[in-house]
Amino acid sequence: MSCVYGKNIKISIFGQSHSPAIGVSIDGLPAGFPIDFDELNAFMRRRMPGATAYATKRREPDELDFLSGLVNGVTCGAPLAVVIRNTDVRSSDYDELWDIPRPSHADYTAYIKYGKARDLRGGGSFSGRLTAPLCIAGGICLQLLRLLRKSQV
Repeated sequence: MSCVYGKNIKISIFGQSHSPAIGVSIDGLPAGFPIDFDELNAFMRRRMPGATAYATKRREPDELDFLSGLVNGVTCGAPLAVVIRNTDVRSSDYDELWDIPRPSHADYTAYIKYGKARDLRGGGSFSGRLTAPLCIAGGICLQLLRLLRKSQV
């Protein structure tokens, strides 16, 4: 399963559900593009864990930590790197799953792909938690597309 997407703008996600953090690297954003953090945070709240009856009961604040690619809220041409720290993990909840895959999860797929070296805690790299870095990239790209559309009008 590749974690790198895109051609003109390359998006790479990383982390697992129970690793210290998950994140995204976005390469190819134009320098000088201002990011609206209020809009991005509102976009992120739409997928926040625990927001619906069908979502995980984990309570993650999904606080975005921008590590590189920004100077004073404006892209500087370097790859944009953003992490979200995982704070509500209970890895012991998954101790009994090593031999019995959960229905409707990717546990068996992970076993076929990675064997006994897989990370089952919270679904590992197959977790829905990894939608958060994709939403960071999507929220930023939506802002960029809107800006590009305005400049062409």
